[in-house]
Amino acid sequence: MTTFGPLVRRSARLGGGLFAFGSLQFLVAMVVVQLYYPGYSDTGNYVSDLGSSTSPWAWLFNDSIRLLGLLTILGALLVRSAFASKTTTHIGLGALVAAGLGAIAVGTFPENSTWPFSGVHSAVSLVTFVGSGLALVLLALAMSRDTRWQGLRFYTFLSGVVTFAALVLFATNRFFGIGPGGMERVLIAPILLWGIVAGVHLARLAVYVPSSTSGGTPT
Repeated sequence: MTTFGPLVRRSARLGGGLFAFGSLQFLVAMVVVQLYYPGYSDTGNYVSDLGSSTSPWAWLFNDSIRLLGLLTILGALLVRSAFASKTTTHIGLGALVAAGLGAIAVGTFPENSTWPFSGVHSAVSLVTFVGSGLALVLLALAMSRDTRWQGLRFYTFLSGVVTFAALVLFATNRFFGIGPGGMERVLIAPILLWGIVAGVHLARLAVYVPSSTSGGTPT
């Protein structure tokens, strides 16, 4: 039984940095845009309201989520060397790329887009949520027997499960007193937090440097 780890390539550390920065800048953008949105409620308003035509700083929200999507795609391509070559890795990272594309589309087609794009926002939001949740569950499985991800396997899997559970509750209008905005935040939070945690984790791992004599040394 093969065990993988503990080193990563520099590209994986860079990819982790992109994950962390993408999530952090989006969190900051949401807070800033919300501050300039009169009467906005964390529980009563959808997150996507921040990017609608009723939002004074909609441009910041939409540009930020597009940047999040772009960095997610680039990060997914760069961190693949931090996972063993498995089916769960390939599908999981593919799902993460799909989620990134969905996020770019979310910012490109805001919530109240008019015809013929009126239904696009809901569709691409679903792609983003499902892609993110699927990616977390599959990448957690891909972390099996990989010492580079010790301590993060269960957290990653749990994040994916919470994402899917919140998505089902959100889609069926079961908000348990926290409103649609609150439930949507429960849905989004595990995804963004995982990006920060996984990104910081990768940035702390030793780098594999190819060597003609030893086959690789940590730095």
